[in-house]
Amino acid sequence: MAAEIVNPRSDSVSDSVSDSVGGSSLDSLDLDPAFALHRGGKMAVRATVPVRDKDDLSLAYTPGVAKVCSAIAEQPELVDDYTWKSSVVAVVTDGTAVLGLGDIGPQASLPVMEGKAILFKQFGGVDAVPIALDCTDADEIVETVVRLAPSFGGVNLEDISAPRCFEIERKLQERLDIPVFHDDQHGTAVVTLAALRNAARLSGRSLGELRAVISGAGAAGVAIAKMLVEAGIGDVAVADRKGVVSADRDDLTPVKRELAEFTNKAGRSGSLEAALEGADVFIGVSGGTVPEAAVASMAPGAFVFAMANPNPEVRPEVAHKYAAVVATGRSDFPNQINNVLAFPGIFAGALQVRASRITEGMKLAAAEALASVVGDDLSAEYVIPSPFDERVAPAVTAAVAAAARAEGVARR
Repeated sequence: MAAEIVNPRSDSVSDSVSDSVGGSSLDSLDLDPAFALHRGGKMAVRATVPVRDKDDLSLAYTPGVAKVCSAIAEQPELVDDYTWKSSVVAVVTDGTAVLGLGDIGPQASLPVMEGKAILFKQFGGVDAVPIALDCTDADEIVETVVRLAPSFGGVNLEDISAPRCFEIERKLQERLDIPVFHDDQHGTAVVTLAALRNAARLSGRSLGELRAVISGAGAAGVAIAKMLVEAGIGDVAVADRKGVVSADRDDLTPVKRELAEFTNKAGRSGSLEAALEGADVFIGVSGGTVPEAAVASMAPGAFVFAMANPNPEVRPEVAHKYAAVVATGRSDFPNQINNVLAFPGIFAGALQVRASRITEGMKLAAAEALASVVGDDLSAEYVIPSPFDERVAPAVTAAVAAAARAEGVARR
């Protein structure tokens, strides 16, 4: 690898800028610690080889670099060994579904993409480059990423709105021979499944004994439903704003029609609240509020994973009245469902073996490995490890790499 992404020091940034933002001077914005931390961005590029004299220059650049270029031209697979390609991920967005902020555009999305990139490095040892695209047409995004792909070992799609995100990911997976992973879908699903496995273990039940209800039929909701079915959940129903996604509805999008085909075996219809009656698991990835009476109607010993940020669909103090295990998406409550537990290790494992794609088996292996980190410390307040648990990334990395080899998608 010829360079690495690093976290810059704030003193490298000029303080001479006098522009104003939203009527506030930059100096006044910097009084807010969030703005102060972001001043100048959160990333930089640093060389990993010295260029101290003409001999170094002749090796790092011309004429020495020509030998490497010629060798790669003759044997294209050498690019993985003699450039940074095999260890760097493109973090790609169009800025249409950023956090809970919605469609704020590519430039406003950059702080999140930078943040994602430094999390890749911090938690998985994976270099990542934020790429914010000024287009929203699905085919244009696909074509752009395909043309950028020779520089990268993997593509992490981020904050692209549904349903386009499904089409974009599918088309890129069909056209590229490197891992393409939409984290809003699959990262969320992996961590949710890991937490649910441990919640079930704590209660002495298997996944097959549980009936789950998911609030939200967007990217995360669809991916969680697919993964729970793959993992052997007893039954799962997904609800959107109009109620349970069921085959008898005539207003379903193609994605939701497909969803109706493999979920809701019991054939429930009607509202989310009606579906929750007697349910064992609530998984919220939609925002909004679930009435306390609906939570109270769930089965004894239920699990409530209210993951909307910053306001969970069910407040923890309400959920604890009725549920045996409560999880949220927030770091100030126990059992945080946080994607950073998954994506760094998943990509690290895939890149380690130069996988051509990320399979369902690799994602299931990641969830199982993540759940196993909790081990004998399992409790109602600890069904998922902390992102700062140093065992997480190595466990996920090893499991994903082994699964890639087992499924025949590893190239080393």
